[in-house]
Amino acid sequence: MKSFCEFQASELSSHSLQDEISSRGYVLVRELLPQDDLRHLLREVTQILSDAGWLLPGHDPLERVANVNAACGDPDPGFKRTYQEVFNLEAFHALPHHPALQRIMSMLVGERLLIHPKPIGRLIFPHCERLTVHAHQDYRFMGGDPECFTVWIPLHDCPVDIGPLQIVEGSHRLGYQRHEDENLHVPEIPTEAVAGGEWVGGEINAGDVLIFHSLTVHAASPNLSKQLRISLDCRFQDYKRVLNPSNLAFAGESGKSWEKTYAGWHSDALKYYWKKLPLEFQPSKSELEYLAMTAEPSSARARYTRILSQLS
Repeated sequence: MKSFCEFQASELSSHSLQDEISSRGYVLVRELLPQDDLRHLLREVTQILSDAGWLLPGHDPLERVANVNAACGDPDPGFKRTYQEVFNLEAFHALPHHPALQRIMSMLVGERLLIHPKPIGRLIFPHCERLTVHAHQDYRFMGGDPECFTVWIPLHDCPVDIGPLQIVEGSHRLGYQRHEDENLHVPEIPTEAVAGGEWVGGEINAGDVLIFHSLTVHAASPNLSKQLRISLDCRFQDYKRVLNPSNLAFAGESGKSWEKTYAGWHSDALKYYWKKLPLEFQPSKSELEYLAMTAEPSSARARYTRILSQLS
């Protein structure tokens, strides 16, 4: 496999960053985030995982040695409960707002920077093929404007055997690619149908970030180690570009809410920060109101109603 094209954080300019994203669909930035900040969040996350029985006793939780008998993933109920504890961490939400990350994403997006408020934690057990994330484009799940960017952040060193992301270079230039949904929990692009250049990959370590376009095809490498792989995805865009409102809301029937997420936070600084921005929704609020009254089946009406209630 071809190796990532990479830059040191100190070498990047707005011009070089935009050129790399435009031509390759991604850029790997080395040593952008301070390792102490990542370690602080990793310690909080691994303590939750240890308490849930996901890690082998007798080891420092920071070593992430997996209890393979506890292997689980979305949509397993046990996974959802533990994941929600991770999602509720204040430090989990603070990381996408790190000044070093905001600085570099402003170089790419511009001054009107929207940090999507729902980062995604990836808690990946080793040697579990059913939990491996296969080829896809983030736009399939996000909607809104395609000019949106994902930043993948490992919370620890990720040599190839732990399963860092792989990228199909130049795939963003080919537009949206068909995803197979049938009999799959998570839609994916069939391997033989992936369009673009070569797959690229390699080691990604704590402090490094992988930035890519919402139409860039990517997948996780298999985790062949004895450790959990713990990483975070966050998304960024110009807030004047259209946004799918479901990226701000909890649309399912799980009872999740921002109030529950914020309950244990010590600061109000990041609560509802996006409500201060003049966002352009697609569908718009008036379209959501119409869908909340007319969509079929009734579960769809309930979903739109839940989204609307969280936008006001």
